[in-house]
Amino acid sequence: MTLKTVLVRLGLMLLGIIVLVAILGAVQSFMLFVLHASDAVAGVVIIAVSLGVYVGWVRLVERREPAELAPRPAAREVMLGLAIGIALFTATIGSLAALGVYAFHGFGSWAGVGPAFMIVAGAAVLEELLFRGWLFRTVRDLWGTWIAVGVSALVFGLLHAFNPGATLVSTIAIALEAGVLLSVAYAATNRLWLPIGLHAGWNFAEGTIFGTTVSGHVSRAALLRGEFHGAPWLTGGAFGPEASVAAVAVCLLAAAVFATRVVRTSRFGLQ
Repeated sequence: MTLKTVLVRLGLMLLGIIVLVAILGAVQSFMLFVLHASDAVAGVVIIAVSLGVYVGWVRLVERREPAELAPRPAAREVMLGLAIGIALFTATIGSLAALGVYAFHGFGSWAGVGPAFMIVAGAAVLEELLFRGWLFRTVRDLWGTWIAVGVSALVFGLLHAFNPGATLVSTIAIALEAGVLLSVAYAATNRLWLPIGLHAGWNFAEGTIFGTTVSGHVSRAALLRGEFHGAPWLTGGAFGPEASVAAVAVCLLAAAVFATRVVRTSRFGLQ
């Protein structure tokens, strides 16, 4: 592969990301300051605009059909991802409770749960298009699956380093658990639906079901309430439980399962 080909591919990737972020930023500003749209409406619009821009870019600029967004398996893989994401975070909370650093305090409210889910879903769609649809896919096509896993995980972790409550530990944790897990989930299916569901399911469970802090952002609506006590490496500190060693362990275990499938479906196991 020539240097020119590499530079063109990377340039198109960056330009596509810039176009999507710019269009979405303009649409969100219009919804917020002109339409005063609700969270539920904002979530739906984010999903529609993000998918629309990505599909349009792939067809018009890359001149191919977006197989990574094939419609037929969409519902099945999104639902599977949601279930796995919720299960993984539930396992994380269960581990923290078993370690004595998390205590359940009572029930919250159903109020705001629906809109909260739509915001979570919108964020999951956008981030998966950016980090897996563009970044992971481009690097994989240029240098292979495992380099793409490392690069996308590193970038994903670094960009979360600017979130409220972020530390070096939380940045490494996000890279290892979310960055690696979501990348191998994409590689296992070669589609974006499973990682989108996983991403949304994890964040929905973390913020809206259990009411814990999500990547430094405090949940506004939750079904359950609890409290953490203990060292930050166990609780995740101000960043939230996904910066805890329990979350890293649970997600890396799940990532290993997906990675096994990637190896088995690769011709030499080293793709």
